[in-house]
Amino acid sequence: SSLEINNEAVVSTQSTGMYSEDKVQLYERGYGKDPAGLAFEAIKYAKDRCFDVVLVDTAGRMQDNEPLMRALSKLVAMNKPDLTLFVGEALVGNEAVDQLVKFNQALIDNSVTAEAGTKSIIDGILLTKFDCIDDKVGAAISMTYITGQPIVFVGTGQQYPDLRSLNVKSVVTALLR
Repeated sequence: SSLEINNEAVVSTQSTGMYSEDKVQLYERGYGKDPAGLAFEAIKYAKDRCFDVVLVDTAGRMQDNEPLMRALSKLVAMNKPDLTLFVGEALVGNEAVDQLVKFNQALIDNSVTAEAGTKSIIDGILLTKFDCIDDKVGAAISMTYITGQPIVFVGTGQQYPDLRSLNVKSVVTALLR
């Protein structure tokens, strides 16, 4: 089972082993709520209903927006996620590397739990629009090198089944062209 917060709303999906749009329901509490508190409520909601996974999408946390990054750091500190992913767009190339570095540093700078010398708060990377970059995969490699974290998923379309594991062999092939 899964539960997702998307634009400060919660979507739950019953586990069926395959994607099914008709099994998704929205848990929505409106805008203007404290994201950390909303995530806390969503996690409780998920636990009460025996969901296995809670996905929190912070929707557009720009790394240069200090109040939003402080709110994100509060969300992380309060809810202690098992996994924190940076979601970036593969099409922007080296700009994505810059976004990732600033995003990760802003999380470190605003974290109440990060120890001195912490290299990365994120645990992995999800790159969207990966099907559109052809042989321009160097930025993706740079992102993993700089953070020491893997690309967990790549997005190749608009639906949940379009999230794929990174095919390392195809990336290496693209680099050698």
